[in-house]
Amino acid sequence: MAITSKTDEISKLLTVNGCDLSKIQIEELICGLAAAPKPFKQQELLPLFFKDTSKIPNVLDGILESYLSELNYIETVELNTAEKKNRLNKLSLYLTHQGLSGFIIPRGDEHLNEYIPAHAERLKWLTGFTGSAGIAIVLEKSAALFVDGRYTIQAENEVPNSLYQKIDTSSQSHFSWLENNLCHGNVIGIDPKLHSIREFKKLTNICIRKGAELKTLNINPIDHLWHNQPPPPISAVVVHETQYAGETANKKLLQIGNSIKNIGAHASILTAPDSIAWLLNIRGNDVPNCPLTLCFAIIDEDGKIKLFIDSRKLSTDCIEYLNNISQLHEPEFLESSLCGYGKDGKIILVDEAITPQWFETVLKNAGGKIIYGDDPCLLPKSIKNSAELHGSRAAHLRDGAAVTRFLSWINVANKKNMIDELKAAEKLSQYRSKNDLYKGPSFDIISSTGSNAAIVHYRANKISNRLLQDGNLYLVDSGGQYLDGTTDVTRTIAIGKPTEEMRDRFTRVLKGHIALAKVRFPYGTSGYQLDVLARQNLWEIGLDYNHGTGHGVGSYLNVHEGPQRIGKFSANCVLEPGMIISNEPGYYKEGSFGIRIENLVAVIRCPKSISDGKDILTFETLTLVPIDKTLINIQVLTNIEIGWINAYHARVRDELGRILEDDKNTLRWLQNATEPL
Repeated sequence: MAITSKTDEISKLLTVNGCDLSKIQIEELICGLAAAPKPFKQQELLPLFFKDTSKIPNVLDGILESYLSELNYIETVELNTAEKKNRLNKLSLYLTHQGLSGFIIPRGDEHLNEYIPAHAERLKWLTGFTGSAGIAIVLEKSAALFVDGRYTIQAENEVPNSLYQKIDTSSQSHFSWLENNLCHGNVIGIDPKLHSIREFKKLTNICIRKGAELKTLNINPIDHLWHNQPPPPISAVVVHETQYAGETANKKLLQIGNSIKNIGAHASILTAPDSIAWLLNIRGNDVPNCPLTLCFAIIDEDGKIKLFIDSRKLSTDCIEYLNNISQLHEPEFLESSLCGYGKDGKIILVDEAITPQWFETVLKNAGGKIIYGDDPCLLPKSIKNSAELHGSRAAHLRDGAAVTRFLSWINVANKKNMIDELKAAEKLSQYRSKNDLYKGPSFDIISSTGSNAAIVHYRANKISNRLLQDGNLYLVDSGGQYLDGTTDVTRTIAIGKPTEEMRDRFTRVLKGHIALAKVRFPYGTSGYQLDVLARQNLWEIGLDYNHGTGHGVGSYLNVHEGPQRIGKFSANCVLEPGMIISNEPGYYKEGSFGIRIENLVAVIRCPKSISDGKDILTFETLTLVPIDKTLINIQVLTNIEIGWINAYHARVRDELGRILEDDKNTLRWLQNATEPL
């Protein structure tokens, strides 16, 4: 982003009114702030420019916030095929000049996070693919894009067949494809900061078997070619209050330090921003939809922690808070600190699944010793304490009221089929934004109808936008970030009269949802063991869905959180009381319609088994939003299933009714929508 005359004007205004920074520092800070997601919050911005917030003059109210909202680093223009070809050709030419036979481009950043800032959208810049997971391999005579089942249709729509072979990872992994296409003597480049240690080992072994070389690069070729690439984002770090977090950072630090010591390590590297945010009770706004600040940390066995973070993100108050619980360092001191641990012969705990290869290289070159294990924050973060569970229930109550207002509005406003996907998404955002403690969406709304709903992670745009017309289904998947919790809910509703096929598929999905919602299971059960409950009614007629049944959810953190999950593939993590996870079976008929029913649930204890007294667990449904009864074929439901639906709707009506007392129209719709079957 070029520094505009307006930027210069803002800089002078800040300086005249007592800003503590130089002109260059102001401009760099503005550029970083502009690279962070919108919206910008005045009360968080100005303390980054003024050490003494009491001296901030009223004349600045709204000026900086308004100006930053006008700036936009994110490329919003859809790439045409010619530009995609041009970028691929430039990359191929650059690789040839560098003596490389190929290059691997993952969708990720230096934290290997699902949620990445604008400057890390390298896969999108090259291919035009906008999904949240994928990887491309570019060789001398071929190129391929690999995506999972959520994105197969989307990849077909966004990425030209003439440029890339598109492969569903359930049929072939990028490892297998690379091994099949490598030739003896090839040199394949990778950015070691964008690939995990585990993946690097696999790639290295492939190259050894094929007589090829895997070369780590100091400069990412995409960064070299990407003109006007956004800078790393800067957003204000804020303290997440203990009333929401439930535990102090000091208590967590001691707990995690002890776990590191028990493993036999002296320290652990933390590269996941949500782990650091949870551990230190801090939040930020560096990436879309997740309250994260991008940083790294090293925590010692005694609980002392070094935090490597851009100090421009820290207000005076935040510095004071962090100085009391950590040692603050700029990111450029990370490498020297790692080398210090290595030279001292320290044993470092590293999660090879989520730690970039760069860290292992630095440590081993300095003489460090590494043991592999899970990120020590991963499991404790997933098990919510009583305050977090209480907050989640409260957040879901407010969120359910917003979604119910929206569904009531759709029922009235779309009588003439004049509402489209974009308008519907905007309206839902408006309802949700009025809620107390609301901080923003937890992901981009999936507002989809007709064939668009068959694209699992569809995102409406001006080209794909469709009207909600009679005879179609409307699938809306959305969520909110609240100070007291994170939500994620999907509802599928009929627009006009649904077909019998739609009702049959919806009812089968609903039966699977109910089976999972009411299951009881012994302690030690994993989500893998429960997954069949959600799919069995689709399997009966040879159908299935190509995504997981459940993902973990954070507490005012990532809407996708591990290690807990429910899916077809084996996972080591057992479900523990306090975990929050989604229950979201679906069905998608390509080119026609899509169905998904999603509630968030919490793992809780239920009365012990009569036989042996062992702990028995079950799910508490957190989400409170009516399910469309017009899509239910009651004839194929059991009495138990009918009882579950009626009990759920009675709870929805009672709990939301108290919030919606002053909204007579929505209340009337809610009462009708939750009448017993």
